[in-house]
Amino acid sequence: MVDPVRSSVWLYRGAFVGLALLLLFLRLLPLGSVAGDWPGPDLLLCLIFAWVVRRPDYLPVALIGAVILLEDLILMRPPGLWCALVILATEFIRARAVLTRELGFLTEWLLVGGMMLALLLAYRLAFSLAFLPQPGFGFALLQVLWSILCYPLVVAASRFAFDLRKPAMGEVDAYGRRL
Repeated sequence: MVDPVRSSVWLYRGAFVGLALLLLFLRLLPLGSVAGDWPGPDLLLCLIFAWVVRRPDYLPVALIGAVILLEDLILMRPPGLWCALVILATEFIRARAVLTRELGFLTEWLLVGGMMLALLLAYRLAFSLAFLPQPGFGFALLQVLWSILCYPLVVAASRFAFDLRKPAMGEVDAYGRRL
C-alpha cells in the first residue's frame, strides 16, 4: 500500500519540477524582448526560496541542483556557477528553518531579499575574477529588486494553489517526527 505522507512529498516535488519547467519555457519565449526593456523577475529563484522556507523537506538539494543546472545549460550560462550559488543560499536558509518558522513574513522577506542580493554580488564577483563579460550592474540589480518585490506574490500563490505553509511549532508528520 502507498504511504500517503511519502506520496504527498513526491507530488509536491513533481509539482515543483513542473512549475520549474513551465517557468523555464516561459523565459525562453520571445515575449516583449525589446532591447533596453526592463528585466523580468527570477520567478524560479523566488519559488525555490519560498518552498525551502516553508517546507524544506519537499525540495532536496539534488532536485534543486538538477533544476538549476538544467536552467544554466538551457540559458547558456556558465554551467554550475549559478547552481552552486543557489544551493549554498538554499542550504543557508534550510539550516535556519527552525528560526524562520518563528519569524514573521517581513523578516523572512528581508532574509530572502538579502540572500538574493548576496547571490547577485557573488555571481558578479565570480564573473569579474574570470574576466567574463557581464550585463550592466544596474540591469542585474533591477532584476534582483524586481524578484524581491515578486517574492510575496510567489509565496501567496504557493499558499493558495498548493497549500504550502510553514509547519506549526510541535507539528509532527505521520511517523511522529517533528517537522
